[in-house]
Order: sequence, then structure tokens, then C-alpha cells
Amino acid sequence: MSGDIPLNINIAEPRWDQGTFMGRAQHFFTVTDPRNVLLSGAVLEDARVTIEDYRKGIVRPGLTEDELWRAKYIYDSAFHPDTGEKMILVGRMSAQVPMNMTITGCMLTFYRTTPAVVFWQWVNQSFNAVVNYTNRSGDAPMTVNQLGAAYVSATTGAVVTALSLKALAKRLPPIISRFVPFAAVAAANCINIPFMRQRELKFGIPVTDEEGNRLGESAKAAQQAIVQVVVSRIGMAVPAMAIPPVIMDALEKKAFMKRFPVLNAPVQVGLVGFCLVFATPLCCALFPQKSSMSVSSLEPDLQERIRASNANITSVYFNKGL
Repeated sequence: MSGDIPLNINIAEPRWDQGTFMGRAQHFFTVTDPRNVLLSGAVLEDARVTIEDYRKGIVRPGLTEDELWRAKYIYDSAFHPDTGEKMILVGRMSAQVPMNMTITGCMLTFYRTTPAVVFWQWVNQSFNAVVNYTNRSGDAPMTVNQLGAAYVSATTGAVVTALSLKALAKRLPPIISRFVPFAAVAAANCINIPFMRQRELKFGIPVTDEEGNRLGESAKAAQQAIVQVVVSRIGMAVPAMAIPPVIMDALEKKAFMKRFPVLNAPVQVGLVGFCLVFATPLCCALFPQKSSMSVSSLEPDLQERIRASNANITSVYFNKGL
């Protein structure tokens, strides 16, 4: 069956050049579009069928190239790139802005009491655990025991970090204490992400050649992928957790905010949301989704297998996760 568009459009790769930051930014502005959260199951299924049919050489009559790319990004927003399974709704990158703006806004608003710190850090790290698991690299499943151990370790580490920083901030100026949630989140990301993806560090993630042919699994690639994700996640938190506290510190001295303190939370959530709309895709774009590393940086046994199969391969590629 033939349609109105050619069959050689490479939908296995993003529409924009991923070798440039701007190309990656355009890609991730589409991937993290919060409106994708509202798409119905029927729309997601239609996109899946469109993409899978196109890969088989089947094109729906009347399908345009723009419609194909739209289907590709709808598909990518809801289905895991390695496993093809539909991802948990709150774990999808399109849910990052609405979920994070609510959680982060509340963390910044209710940071003064210990119970509030514990509760919102727990909520935040529980959400992060879902996101980290949903967007993990590779196609090897985690057992319930592995997942539970990783979640408990990561969440406990995050809460302890937050409480320690809060205790330290008591001896610092009030404006500094507003940044405790950011410091806690940054430190917790360094704990949470490696814990939730510890299976990758132990067994490795799939690495391929430039054409996508699987060459093996590499823990070294997993290490590089996780470092890149940690840096991106901390970068996302910088504008959302550093700019609103400064603005709120000034606003809370105004008469209208003193008269209507109930506005504190919604204003803070709105400020965080505005920052996240831009910070989320731009920080996802810091590193290519399809990352690469030289064969010489891989494990010695994997290097030998790759060189034995094809001595011309100098670099391997892998999905770094999000």
C-alpha cells in the first residue's frame, strides 16, 4: 500500500538535527509538551499504529509528512523507546512540567517546618523514582524487590539530606534558607537516579553501532548515561528553585501579599511552572538522547567482541534515558 509520502523518512531519529543544541531543544520542546498528557488512549493508539505501520512500509492514504512527525512525537511521548511499552502517565516527560510545578512550588512554600520538609521531599522523591524508572535506559526489567530496595534507599537518602541541610540553614540568613529545597533536590538527584537505575550499573545497557545493530551491554555506557541525566535534572531545578525564592522574598514584603497570604502557594507554583516550561526541554537538550562513546572506553571483553565482529567500529551509541 502506498500513500502520499515517501517510505524513506527516518522516523527512528528526531526530526531536528541532534548534533546541535538548538536541534535538540526543538526536539525536547515537543517531547515535553504538557498538552500531550491530555491525549486520549485512542489518540495514542492511533499514533502507535501509524508509526508501526510506517515502519512496515504501510502508509495510510492521505497521510502527510507533518502528520507522520506529529504521530511520531505522540508515540515517543507515551511509549518507551527501548521496550515499546506504554509508560506510566505521571512518569512521562510530558508530565514533568505540571507535576514538578505543583511539587516544587509546595516545597518552596512549605519549607519552614520539619514535617512539611519530610512530606514534600518524600512526595518529590517518590515522583522522581517513578520518572527515573519510567525513563530508564535499556530493556531489562527490574524485579519488585530491586525496585523496592532502590526506592527506599533513594527516598531515605533524599529526606535525610533535606533535614540535614535544613538544620544547617538555621544558622544562616533567612533568604539562604529558602534555597534549602534546591540544595536538597540537587543532592537527592545524585542519590535517587543511580539507585533507581542500579541494575544498569550492574548489568549494563544496550550499545549499538551507528545503524542501530545491537553490539552488547555496557556498564561503562550506563555510568556515562546516568551522569548526564543527573546533570540535566539538576540543571532543570536551578531556574525553578532559584528564581522564585528571590521573587517571593520581595513579594512577601508587599502589602497585598501580607493581606492575602493565601496567594503565596499559587503564585509560587505559577512562577515555578513558568520556569519549568523552558528549563525542562532546554536541560534535556544538554546532551544528545542517543549518546555515544568510543569503543576504547568500553569494558575490555566488549571491546574485543566488537573488534572481532567489525574492526571498523570506533564508536558505540546508546539511549541515555531521561
